[in-house]
Order: sequence, then C-alpha cells, then structure tokens
Amino acid sequence: MAYELRVLAWLGRAGDKHYFPTFGQSHTAFQEHQDSPMKVRNSLKSLRSRHRDNRLVRRKGRVYVINKVQRRFKARQG
Repeated sequence: MAYELRVLAWLGRAGDKHYFPTFGQSHTAFQEHQDSPMKVRNSLKSLRSRHRDNRLVRRKGRVYVINKVQRRFKARQG
C-alpha cells in the first residue's frame, strides 16, 4: 500500500477517489459507478439501433459499438 501511495503521488493522482474506492464511499456505491461489462455478439446491427448516440467503429480488426453518453451500450463483435 505504501508503494502504491508513492507511485500515485508521483503520478499526481494520490487524491483521486477512483484509485481508492473504499475511502469515503461504500463498496456498493463503487460498483454502481463502474462501467458495465462489454457485450460480445455475433451481429451488432440490432445493438447499434438501441440508442441514437451509438457508433460503429473498427479498431485493430475488431468491430465495436461505442456510446460516450450511455456507456452501458458498448459491445464487440466476435
């Protein structure tokens, strides 16, 4: 823990709540703020039409659905 504090202080992130989820908030509150897991589907056409801000992108040979407004709609084809 002391080593982690030194590294985070060196990075300038020692006061960042995301690195210490147990300080100042309950464990369940931390789980609510985490991103939902990425869905893996064979076809992304139906998933893309679920929200108007969904975008179909291709990165490193994989096809993804991303949404910067509602992050729960993220998906990967595969």
